[in-house]
Amino acid sequence: MFLQLSNSETHPGQHDEVDIEFLGTTFGKPYTLQTNVYIRGSGDGKIIGREMKFHLWFDPTKNFHHYAILWSPKDLIFFVDDVPIRRYPRKSAATFPLRPMWVYGSIWDASSWATEDGKYKADYRYQPFVARYTNFKATGCTAYAPARCNPVSASPYPSGRLSRQQYWAMRWAQTQHMVYDYCKDPKRDHSLTPECWKLK
Repeated sequence: MFLQLSNSETHPGQHDEVDIEFLGTTFGKPYTLQTNVYIRGSGDGKIIGREMKFHLWFDPTKNFHHYAILWSPKDLIFFVDDVPIRRYPRKSAATFPLRPMWVYGSIWDASSWATEDGKYKADYRYQPFVARYTNFKATGCTAYAPARCNPVSASPYPSGRLSRQQYWAMRWAQTQHMVYDYCKDPKRDHSLTPECWKLK
C-alpha cells in the first residue's frame, strides 16, 4: 500500500514523485515503511530514487495511524503519528519537486523487490487486499494560488521551522528505527544528490 504525490500523467518518463510505502513484513519482524523522492523520472541511471526505510514501532494492521507528507517550497517532511521521521530539504531546483502533483493511494504488487528485497512474494490466496483510509485530508496551496496563500506548517512557531522537540523526535526515529538510508549506501551514485553531501 502506498500514499503518493506524482505528476506522471503530465510528465511521463520525467515525472516527480513523493511516496510513503508499506513494504510488508515477515513473521515476527516489524513492518517496513519506505519514504521516497523521485525528481524528473528515474530512467537515466543517475537521477534515481532517494529512499529511506524505517521499521515501524507498532503493528500498523491493528489500528489506524496518522501518516502525512508536508510539501512546502523549502522542504518535504514525512510524519508517522505526528512524529517527523524524515526531512528532505530543498538544496536546489534540480533536486526538489517543484511542479504540480496529484495525490494517489493504492495497493500494488512489488513482490520483485519489496519484502526483504523480493525474498517473499505476495500470496494471492489472501485476496482481495483492502486498504482503508480515515480522516483523509489534503490541504494547502495549489501551484496556481496567489502569493498570499499560506501553506500549512509542521511547526508551532511562526518561523515555520520544526521545534526542538520535533527535531529530537526525528532524531529518535532515525537512530532507533531507520534501517536504510540511500545517502549511506556505498553502491549508490551521489554525484547528483547534494542532499547527501552533508548528512544531517
